[in-house]
Amino acid sequence: MSEKNRAGKRTARERLAVEREKQKASERRRRTLIVASSVVCVLGLAAVIGIVAANSGKDDSSDKAGPVVAPSGAKGEDALAIPVGKESARSTLTVWEDFRCPACKAFETAYRPTIHELTAAGKLRVEYHLATLIDGNMGGSGSRKAANAAACAQDAGKFPAYHDVLYENQPEETKDSFADTDKLIGLAAKVDGLDTPAFRACVEGGTHDSWVVKSNQAFQNGHFGGTPTVLFNGKNIYADQSMTPAKLKQMVEEADKG
Repeated sequence: MSEKNRAGKRTARERLAVEREKQKASERRRRTLIVASSVVCVLGLAAVIGIVAANSGKDDSSDKAGPVVAPSGAKGEDALAIPVGKESARSTLTVWEDFRCPACKAFETAYRPTIHELTAAGKLRVEYHLATLIDGNMGGSGSRKAANAAACAQDAGKFPAYHDVLYENQPEETKDSFADTDKLIGLAAKVDGLDTPAFRACVEGGTHDSWVVKSNQAFQNGHFGGTPTVLFNGKNIYADQSMTPAKLKQMVEEADKG
């Protein structure tokens, strides 16, 4: 075999080796993205998918926000929690959520029937805290505007139903559909008695925008790992890999017995 032919074969083998390494690297990146997007809407999501978000969890309007107006019935420190269920319940579930977060939707879909059952029975009280991580990580204002609309629904005594409707109609994470107030108002039609002039004015005027910004800042200050963050009587249970709706129900039932 001539030196020229041997050199040609070496070059071909080298090219093939390089191409195989590129394919392996691409597959590793693909697996990393799948894991990152399916587990939790973490604070570091932007770094994983190559989006630089210097102001994580914030949007362009935060600096222009007006006076803080908490929604009716908000409880807790700085009135940042929207309560659902009887105050006398022996168990409290604290939920930090973002309406644009796919992992939050997954949690709500899996646990909603159990949570509704337990709150209706007076055995569980849920305190919802609203965050805007996806606005900061992906850009846009849908997290904030959806949270404001949910707070407006709280003013009307319709928060639980509208909360569920928002998750049932959650857009893809990369689509900022909730930034459209017409869409948020349109979804209110799915909740009996919510689509009123007062609700529309609240949504369009961003009545609770500053409250949402303050709520998100409290989330940042809490140094939680991401959304959803779910605490049962102060203990983080979302991080518990063995947690299920049935196990949560058992925990609540046992606490209710005293």
